[in-house]
Amino acid sequence: MITGSLVALVTPMHPDGSIHWEQLDALVDFHLENGTHGIVAVGTTGESATLTPEEHLKVIEQIIKRTAGKIPVIAGTGGNSTHEAIDLTSEAAKLGADACLLVVPYYNKPTQEGLYRHFKAIAEAVPDVSQILYNVPGRTACDMLNETVVRLADIPNIVGIKDATGNIPRGTELIRAVEGRLAVYSGDDATAAELMLAGGKGNVSVTANVAPKLMSELCEAAIGGHREEAERLNAILEPLNRKLFLEANPIPVKWALQRMDRIETGIRLPLTPLSDKFHGEVEEALKTAGVL
Repeated sequence: MITGSLVALVTPMHPDGSIHWEQLDALVDFHLENGTHGIVAVGTTGESATLTPEEHLKVIEQIIKRTAGKIPVIAGTGGNSTHEAIDLTSEAAKLGADACLLVVPYYNKPTQEGLYRHFKAIAEAVPDVSQILYNVPGRTACDMLNETVVRLADIPNIVGIKDATGNIPRGTELIRAVEGRLAVYSGDDATAAELMLAGGKGNVSVTANVAPKLMSELCEAAIGGHREEAERLNAILEPLNRKLFLEANPIPVKWALQRMDRIETGIRLPLTPLSDKFHGEVEEALKTAGVL
């Protein structure tokens, strides 16, 4: 089972929006050196919505090569087209991804039965790779209910879910309902510690991009049931967990990494660089966490 701090890695870009491959390698090395337990390649934070299919797969391939098996790589391969998601998942499996992260279809708002059939179809079409569901209703305008997740837990290669609802009672209920069948991961940095203390197996983290060591230590403490240490570390990270969402992710985290001299300024439209009025708040949060 994949556990711990799973960074939702940004895709570094040149100012013209082209992918900065050398900085992508450097970011992977940064996480290997600082205890990150796994990398999510080309998720929301990696700007999956604006990468071409060719770029999407190339980023996954490069991250797999750079990690060289040292930590798991989870490839973001979801979509609102079942056929497209199957194609991406199949190609990521061929590239050697350890698992694939499949977002709830966005914009077309399927029913719960449609969600069940969508994920079942992908799992059956690509049975040789572990698959992690991803529920983020704030982004997709579609909420996969716990009852649907419980149904999907019966499919052997569906092994986990990234729960980005931020709803701890709901997440705790889900953990109990799928115990022994499905790993539940947090997808919300602000509530991740509590979900892991309740039995969650890790955190797919935006904050880990800039504070990988602190986040890996927090995940280890929380998964291990060490509440006092988890709360201490969470208090240090709390300003970052808030300030990295002052504008739509990954706008603030890309600015933060730029401020840390780890990436250039590139971000693809329709996303734009962080508004000037927020620079001071994000910088102060970086200083509070001791990463700047």
